[in-house]
Amino acid sequence: CIPVGRVCRLAWEPVLARARQAVVFLDAASAEALHWSCGGAGELLAAGALAVRALAAVSAAGARVVFVVSGGLRGGTASAVRGVLGRGAVRHCVLVAGGEEEGSSPAELEETLQRWMGEGGRAEVVLRGPPLLAPVSAELCLLPGLAALLPPLSGPGGPGPAEIGVGALPTELRAAVRALVEDLDAFLTAVGLREENFAVGPLSRVIAAELASYAPARNRRRMATNKASIVFVDRTLDLAGAVGHHGDNLAEKILSVLPKLPGHKTDVMVNMVELTALRTADETCSIIAPGCLAQPNDPAAKALWESFMNLKQKEAVMEARRHLVEAASRENLPIKMSMGRVTPEQLSSYIKLFKNNLKALENHCGLLQLVLATIQTLKHPQTSKWDNFLAFERLLLQTIGESEMPSVLNQLLPMIKPSNERTKDDYTCEDFLVLLVYMYSVVGEIKSGKELDATEEEVKAALVKAICVEPELSPLLQKITGCDSSLNLTSQKATDAVDGIFRSLGDIARARIHMKQFKSIHNPGSSTHQASYKPLLKQVVEEICNPDRPDPVDIEHMSSGLTDLLKTGFSMFMKVNRPHPGDHPLLIIFMVGGVTVSEVKMVKDLVASRKPGTQVKRALNIQFLCEQRLRKFVR
Repeated sequence: CIPVGRVCRLAWEPVLARARQAVVFLDAASAEALHWSCGGAGELLAAGALAVRALAAVSAAGARVVFVVSGGLRGGTASAVRGVLGRGAVRHCVLVAGGEEEGSSPAELEETLQRWMGEGGRAEVVLRGPPLLAPVSAELCLLPGLAALLPPLSGPGGPGPAEIGVGALPTELRAAVRALVEDLDAFLTAVGLREENFAVGPLSRVIAAELASYAPARNRRRMATNKASIVFVDRTLDLAGAVGHHGDNLAEKILSVLPKLPGHKTDVMVNMVELTALRTADETCSIIAPGCLAQPNDPAAKALWESFMNLKQKEAVMEARRHLVEAASRENLPIKMSMGRVTPEQLSSYIKLFKNNLKALENHCGLLQLVLATIQTLKHPQTSKWDNFLAFERLLLQTIGESEMPSVLNQLLPMIKPSNERTKDDYTCEDFLVLLVYMYSVVGEIKSGKELDATEEEVKAALVKAICVEPELSPLLQKITGCDSSLNLTSQKATDAVDGIFRSLGDIARARIHMKQFKSIHNPGSSTHQASYKPLLKQVVEEICNPDRPDPVDIEHMSSGLTDLLKTGFSMFMKVNRPHPGDHPLLIIFMVGGVTVSEVKMVKDLVASRKPGTQVKRALNIQFLCEQRLRKFVR
């Protein structure tokens, strides 16, 4: 099993060793990694840091500072570092960064930092070993520093997978791919792995090819003894899984409905007012510091979070009650155990027992935060909509199998209502965008024609009308329209935004056009079975675990040297076993563009049933909430 905890700790050792008597500045991605792996700033303060601050913050620094950045010294990061050093107070600075900047050695970076500090300044550059990971669970790791890495949608007539190379990518995306390859190589070096690289999708093919041919990776493979398969999968091949509501999973709902922790992409804010004597109707009360989900230093809370990740919602809520009852019993609190269905009110009554007992609060703080997150999620209005979404998605799956796309869109049309005509149960503009992404991803390639064009125009007009009368634009609608207020929104701006959305929807529908084996994610059903959604990730894992071990069609092996090339070539006319992702006991699935908690559980269960001896790790570079995914796909 990969020692993820040890690797995470190893990445922070250079920082902890230099934190004493220093002000430590972290960029947002580094802070998020520290939060999930070590518990936050407390680890640095315990190592002797004078203070821990956000790198973007304009604040004074002491004579000695340590900068921790997730990537290299470039762009906004370089500007922020220069801003701190330019104040003149810093005499000694340490920069802990990822791999070497292209064209800049550590010595050159030190000269740059000394120049920014002014005469008499001393600089040290430390290249971190492993990447800064955020271990969300035992099977799931995030790379917060690459949160923006996303497979681009290919427009009509765009290049096929074989035509795309790293040199053809936009500058920013090319830099992100190379940074990812460096991080992955550093991670594999830390755990002593020799990998075989496989890809499903155009950008995954580029990443796998870059990692296979990366010179330091070749040296590592000669020395490493443990073997693993890494399968890169493009998220954009199946966006239905990203925005759908298929999973009955408590962790997924918590991550979806509660507000984000400031500066974080994954963790959420848990309202802690219930544990205080404060009485306020403000749900986002800023007087009381929010709780969160990451509890790496609390074994009981970690165990409960794993239950949230791996169990169905009903079972997870019962686990929350069990943990709470056991904690109350250990503290000799007067708890009255009740059987049967667990309700938010019942959990709240148990929580209140801890309220006036400071020792009990301190001993079980992590557990209480997770139970409060459960209560607030179960009471959240968006949770009650979850089942409505699921029912409508199932109806869409059935309709898609029986009708053409214009008929499906016509069913949606009457449900698009302006805000002044909507009830709390009606779908908002954002809800419809989620449903449209789901539909177009499931349908796949669509036959164009006058009827489809006319129906799409009707849906566009209804959406434009609804967006224009929104009293207040949500962050998503602000991003889509380019307007920070409904007062600045014009009909033309809304029309242009919706036209752009439908162009992206067309690209989403064409995403699997080059696939052969995984071309469809829709099972049309039959007279005895309902239509259903076939997750692309499930199809990939089933193919990997197939006991007959056929040569994969859409899972492409990227050779890392002459031996692999010869093996692949000879296999065309001799009986030579080509590399297969199921060859090794460790399988790392890297979803390029994010994953949902339900997909993580699905893969874990699937591998356990099909191939019990295989360990699975999902290393993911960005987060799984459908709202975040949607912001990128409709821009």
